[in-house]
Amino acid sequence: MSATVFTIANQKGGVGKTTTAINLSYALADQGVRTVLVDLDPQANATSGLGLEKLEGGSLYGPLCGEGNALERVQPVGANDCLFMIPSEVDMAAIEIELYQRDDYLVQLREVLRPLRESNDYDAIVLDCPPALGMLSMNSLAAADYLIIALQCEYLAMEGLGQILKVVDKLRDAGVNDGLQLGGILMTMFDQRTNLGQQVVGEVRNHFDELVFRSMIPRSVRLSEAPSFGQSIFEYEPNSAGAHAYRYFAEEVIERFKLGKK
Repeated sequence: MSATVFTIANQKGGVGKTTTAINLSYALADQGVRTVLVDLDPQANATSGLGLEKLEGGSLYGPLCGEGNALERVQPVGANDCLFMIPSEVDMAAIEIELYQRDDYLVQLREVLRPLRESNDYDAIVLDCPPALGMLSMNSLAAADYLIIALQCEYLAMEGLGQILKVVDKLRDAGVNDGLQLGGILMTMFDQRTNLGQQVVGEVRNHFDELVFRSMIPRSVRLSEAPSFGQSIFEYEPNSAGAHAYRYFAEEVIERFKLGKK
């Protein structure tokens, strides 16, 4: 069976999107789910956040331009034999322009990822997108089975939620990706000491009900520090609240999408 593709997206920066991509991928792999994290952001924060080098020619830039394939770009990460990554590099900044010049520009990433997802070597592919609804993010939505939205627990973050959901509807209606589903909403940077955080969570749960994951990621200094050491939260501070939250989130994802049970 082919791997399940998740895109973790939000056009607003600073909401814990890359932190979620890193730690979800690590936690899934830790539970035996063969996972590939694909860094599509030219800033390459997910790449450095897992301790990999930003090497020229290591990203999906070549395959997206018709040179080489995605399978050649996969690298193992650390000692976990279930965790892999396709890193990013500065060249990915140019791919936005390149894609506009291609026929069927919205589905180029889907075609590039096809050998990866059909190889039977992996159970899950996690796409980390740039913090904008540009060409790479649109391609990731066209390539994904499920969208997971990382939503910061504040009212301004909620304004962008409707926008990305409209984009999903348009891609489905246009036949670009009829199978794309909202896999769920993950509440991030939650501070249980504030009324605001509680109110935002309440409103989102009231509107989206079971689509909101039970897990909530706390606002945490440890989660912010870990990437600067090239580590997931599980390596940096395995007994922290952030580690417990992402571990629980990974269990939810495995259960909800039947990962590793195909």
